[in-house]
Amino acid sequence: MTISSIKQQRLSHAVQSIKPSGIRRFFDMASTMENVISLGVGEPDFVTPWNVREASISSMERGFTAYTANAGLPELRYEISTYLYEQFSTPYDPEAEIIVTAGASEAIDIAIRSLVNPGEEVIVIEPSFVSYAPVISLAGGVPVPIGTKKKNGFKLTKEELEQAVTPKTKAVMLCFPNNPTGTVMNREELAAVAEVVEEQDLLVLSDEIYAELSYDEKHYSFSRLQGMRDRTVLISGFSKAFAMTGWRLGYVCAPPDITAAMLKIHQYTMMCASTPAQFGALEALQHGREDVDRMVTSYRQRRNFIVKAFSEIGLSCHLPGGAFYAFPSIEQTGMSSEAYAENLLKEERVAVVPGNVFGAGGEGHVRCSYATSMDSLQLAVEKMGAFIERNK
Repeated sequence: MTISSIKQQRLSHAVQSIKPSGIRRFFDMASTMENVISLGVGEPDFVTPWNVREASISSMERGFTAYTANAGLPELRYEISTYLYEQFSTPYDPEAEIIVTAGASEAIDIAIRSLVNPGEEVIVIEPSFVSYAPVISLAGGVPVPIGTKKKNGFKLTKEELEQAVTPKTKAVMLCFPNNPTGTVMNREELAAVAEVVEEQDLLVLSDEIYAELSYDEKHYSFSRLQGMRDRTVLISGFSKAFAMTGWRLGYVCAPPDITAAMLKIHQYTMMCASTPAQFGALEALQHGREDVDRMVTSYRQRRNFIVKAFSEIGLSCHLPGGAFYAFPSIEQTGMSSEAYAENLLKEERVAVVPGNVFGAGGEGHVRCSYATSMDSLQLAVEKMGAFIERNK
C-alpha cells in the first residue's frame, strides 16, 4: 500500500467526496498577480462603521470578554427580534426562536444538520452559493439541484419545484436575493413555491443574508407567507448589509423545536459567537440603519451602471433586484465560463468568478461583484470590452 493511499484511507469519505471551492481557485490565481481589479469578492468594500467598531472595543475595555449565553446575548437577540419585525414583519421570540451564530455559514450548517437524516434529499436552487451542496453532503443528505433559467430571470417556478420533489425530499434551500444572480422573488412568486411546500409537507431553509440589499421592491421573507412560518428556518446575519464580513456574526430563526435542536449542535461545536462581535452587532441594530441605507443607495447606483455598461460592450445581463452581483452571459464569446474567467484574468488583470462554480445552471455566465469603487468598475468594464473585441 502506498503512502498516498494510506493517507487517503484516514480521511472521511464524505470530505473526500466534496470538491474545494471553485471561487477560491481564482482568488488564489489573482493573488499571485499585480494590479488586478477584483470583481470576485463577495463582500462590501465599505469599512464597518466606526460606531460599531467603537462599541466592540468599548465592550472589551469594560471587561466583557467571557462567554455569552449559548444562544447569544439576550439583549442582542431582543434587538434582532425587534429589527426583523420592524423591517420585514417577521416576528420571532428572542428567547426560544433565535440563535446568534458565527456567521450565516454556521447557521446554514447547524440548520441542515438538525433537520436532514442520511439519504434524505434537499433541493438546492441553482445557480447557488457554493457551500449549500457540500454542507448537505457532509450531513449525509443528498443535494438535488434545480437549474433555474435565464429566460425566467433565474427565478424558481412552481412547476420546476414540483418536478424535483421525490418521496425522499425533506427540504428546499432558498436564497433570495440570490448569490450569484442577484435575483429576487416577490410575494406572489414565493406563494406559488409555498403551495408545493405545503402540498408535499416540506421544510424550507431560507438564506436571507441579502434581504436589506433589495433595490426595486421591499424584501418579502418566506416565513411571512401563510402556513410557512412553522416550516421555515430563516438564516441571516450582519456581514453584507452592515459591512461586517470579518466579524463572523449571523443568526438563525426557527420554530422552538428546531431552534432547540440547532442549539445542541451550536453548544458542542461553537459554545457561543464572539462576545465583542455581539456588542458591535447590538450597536449596528440600534444605531446603524442609516449606514445601511447609505450603502444600499451606493450599490443601487453601481448596479445601474454596470448592467448598462455590460450591455454596451455586448454582454447581455438581466437587472439584478438585490445583493451586489451582476451575472452577465458570456455565451456569445464562445468560451466556457472557466475559460473566459481565466483568460480575462491573464490578459486584462480583471478577476470574475466563472458561473459554473455555482452549479451547472451557471455555465455561460460569470459573477461580477459591484461592491467595489465606481472607478474600478469603469476600468474593469473597459478592460472586459477590450478583451471581447480581441477575442471575437
